Amino acid sequence: MSPSAYNAPVPGLSYFTPQHTHSPGTALEPSTKTPTLFTPLKVRDAAMRNRIVVAPMCQYSTAESGPQIGCLTPYHVATLGHYALKGAALVFIEATGVQPNGRITPNCPGLWSDDQIPGVKAVAEMCHAQGALCGIQLAHAGRKASTVAPFVAEKFGRRSVRATQEVGGWPADVVGPSGGEAFVWDGSAVEDESGGYWPPRELTVGEIEEMVEEWGRAAGRAVRAGVDVIEIHGAHGYLIHQFLSPISNRRTDAYGGSFANRSRLLLSIIERVQAAVPASTPIFLRLSATEWMEETDLGKELGSWTVDDSIAIAKLAADAGVDLLDVSSGGNHPQQRINMFESKDYQTRIAAQIRWELQLTGRTMLIGAVGLITEAEQARDIVDVQQSETSGLPKDAAPDVSTITKEAQAALEITDSRSGKEPSADVILVARQFMREPEWVLKIAWQLGVEVAWPAQFNRVRFPKL
Repeated sequence: MSPSAYNAPVPGLSYFTPQHTHSPGTALEPSTKTPTLFTPLKVRDAAMRNRIVVAPMCQYSTAESGPQIGCLTPYHVATLGHYALKGAALVFIEATGVQPNGRITPNCPGLWSDDQIPGVKAVAEMCHAQGALCGIQLAHAGRKASTVAPFVAEKFGRRSVRATQEVGGWPADVVGPSGGEAFVWDGSAVEDESGGYWPPRELTVGEIEEMVEEWGRAAGRAVRAGVDVIEIHGAHGYLIHQFLSPISNRRTDAYGGSFANRSRLLLSIIERVQAAVPASTPIFLRLSATEWMEETDLGKELGSWTVDDSIAIAKLAADAGVDLLDVSSGGNHPQQRINMFESKDYQTRIAAQIRWELQLTGRTMLIGAVGLITEAEQARDIVDVQQSETSGLPKDAAPDVSTITKEAQAALEITDSRSGKEPSADVILVARQFMREPEWVLKIAWQLGVEVAWPAQFNRVRFPKL
């Protein structure tokens, strides 16, 4: 048999799968006309075949107890692996607890034990077999921990239900920067059976310091499992965000009060994670750029986490070695004044502002845009040519929205040599749309007229040329 007729395997795997001639989602004939969305990007030693990232998506599908507690399963290999097969450049494993009490639900994954490495390794191996990178989002839920899976809560007509010990929860070990019933996320008393969250207890300084170590250990396990990118979850009202915000952090020690003190935990975690992984491993940070609390009575009384704060922490994170800021928003308080489903670009505009501010100071940290990215042209324009219109920001957003709009617009008008306008972000992170359409990368490439490689096994069903 001629060597050219040999169905070559991907080398170094524990199983057989064919080697693709070109990695799926790679532009076959790149040129100056190829949208930036389908050009490669190298972050440290991690080479992305395009600019499309599968954002972390909670699946609530690991065992809550026993020897497989928190371990990824073939379900995760099937779902995450399929996104890699269909062309995504980087596929993130969902929020993964660095401690048992850091999980959102008893059915969320963890990486606090070596026993959890094999499941992560299986997902990473599947992604690599398809030419994609594998990332993991390390997290601690803080006061939003020990709830049941949302699809279980839905059976009771609720958005959130507390997880008791009987279903694998840890009511007595829900933690936060500040403790007591005044800091329950939804404000409900324990006696209120309709409440969806437990009262947190305040972490001691010793516990905080040990937690920082656990972040490092989890990052080290991820690298041993073959993960290419580590993301630190500092958004959506989970523990790091809780420390950053003066609404949820009322401490009076070195971890509370001033901006510097409230940022101490995050910067310590960045430093510890960086020390635990090779210098070649990219580190991402997901941040809620604003918690949309400026116009609330609580925000006016205590202050809140704002875009200006995020710009300040972005500069510190860049100096600390973070490679990419994943810009999200909200999640730290139910009174937030933003309807996230009314606009497709409210977070993208904030991302553009942060990117511009970093560039003005000569910092090169990349920016990722996330949130309701569903259309081909929309995805293309975020990382490529921008439009000059400023519509889309919700009318009931925070009071500095007019400033955000003006400054983001200025950012969009900064010229560059390629397109004449500066992109809003360097990569896009997409979540729900991949659940609807795992082949989304291949579909939007076709819609944009970009000829990309398909999985070898799927070539017979390629979209017709436009």
